[in-house]
Amino acid sequence: MSYPTDRESLERDCDLEFFIASGPGGQHRNKVESGVRLVHRPTGLMVTATERRSQHANRDMAFLRMSELLTERQRVRIPRKKTRPTLASRERRLEGKRVHSSTKKLRSLPARE
Repeated sequence: MSYPTDRESLERDCDLEFFIASGPGGQHRNKVESGVRLVHRPTGLMVTATERRSQHANRDMAFLRMSELLTERQRVRIPRKKTRPTLASRERRLEGKRVHSSTKKLRSLPARE
């Protein structure tokens, strides 16, 4: 299903909630409900923005994040085609294993007779 990602549609489809954001920022941040939480009703996706002291700046950031999240979820993913390793890559891998094995053998103590 396709969901519109423009600001007007998001404002219509999202529940907007304000809360007191924790963290550094002094009294302006600790007293005022500057944190913004957006919940997209059709999908249940939730984003928050608490970086700024300003509620307006956080609201803009939350709507931008919601738009990006919806756009990413609606992107059509092309399935990966399985391929076999080439002969050269198999030989390189086996040669690397041989070198690693010989290096580890040299670390051990010589056998006593």
